[in-house]
Amino acid sequence: MSEESPSTEYEVIVVGGGPAGMTAALYSTRLGHRTAVVSRGGGRAAMMQEVHNLLGVREETSGAEFLGIGREQLEAYGCDLHQDMVTSCSREEREREERLIRLSGNNNDYEAEIVILATGFNDVRPEPPLPRTGRGLHYCLHCDAHMFVDKPAYVMGHSESAAHVAGIMLNFTDEVDLLTRGDDPEWSDETAAMLERHPIDIVHEDITGVQNGNDGWLKALEFEDGVVREYKGGFAMYGAEYNNGLARELGCEINDDGTIEVGDHGQTSVEGVYAVGDCTPGHNQLPIGMGQGAKAGIDVHFQLRAFPRDPDILDEQGPVRSEEVPGIPDELLEQAVDFHTYE
Repeated sequence: MSEESPSTEYEVIVVGGGPAGMTAALYSTRLGHRTAVVSRGGGRAAMMQEVHNLLGVREETSGAEFLGIGREQLEAYGCDLHQDMVTSCSREEREREERLIRLSGNNNDYEAEIVILATGFNDVRPEPPLPRTGRGLHYCLHCDAHMFVDKPAYVMGHSESAAHVAGIMLNFTDEVDLLTRGDDPEWSDETAAMLERHPIDIVHEDITGVQNGNDGWLKALEFEDGVVREYKGGFAMYGAEYNNGLARELGCEINDDGTIEVGDHGQTSVEGVYAVGDCTPGHNQLPIGMGQGAKAGIDVHFQLRAFPRDPDILDEQGPVRSEEVPGIPDELLEQAVDFHTYE
């Protein structure tokens, strides 16, 4: 959209529609702030075949179903949902020292007092041939290691992290192969000594073929030396590409690994900008991301809520008049009253 295009204004805009972003939006909306989620769709959570480690959510629930329920909840509370790709952003000065953040999307422009970035990251995928994602190729050890208890498993990669994940997998199974796929190992001598002293087979030959069972799950991998090795599944460890472009454009501090630097409640180094979920440091887990979203949503409420008014404003404007309360916008007030009408 051009800079001259009219903008849709909100108090809070969340960029990214994953669990962390939608949780932040849920809190912001229910605490009485005009909120929108702008999401391009997709994302890591949407690709999950099953949801793990989330109390109260059955494992047969897919990521797409889980996110769909979340979107329904947000709309029921009055949050606006926009499917759009935000391509650029800037800060704008307005009258009376009002500062807004302007987001430009492919379909619309948006303005908000506070922006919460929940832009996530992309797993770096190895070159094919590969098993099916979620059916033998996995990226989250803490989510999926439980699936391979007492089953043959692989770890794919040649880095320090790949070697250590192979060691961690021995807590779940006694059959662990580390597949370098022809790449030279990049782990330290100390890590090499660790591997030598654990029952981990290092396979240097590249993969030439994949065998799947009738259920679509991985059955075996074929290697260039002609050997066929059976696996239930495993993990690819090639790093992550963090979606930090908007954060950089707004001037937020970025850590050496590409994550966005944040405080205890998701505050970035730039006033009015928060970041939550997989684009920030820490474990990439649904419950953790949702907790970060909740903390950010509460902190945003402290920044935006109208009452109680500061003493200097009361001195300037006088006591709060009864017609000024409640502070929740009319449209959210009406929606909340309808939502909580008990018979």
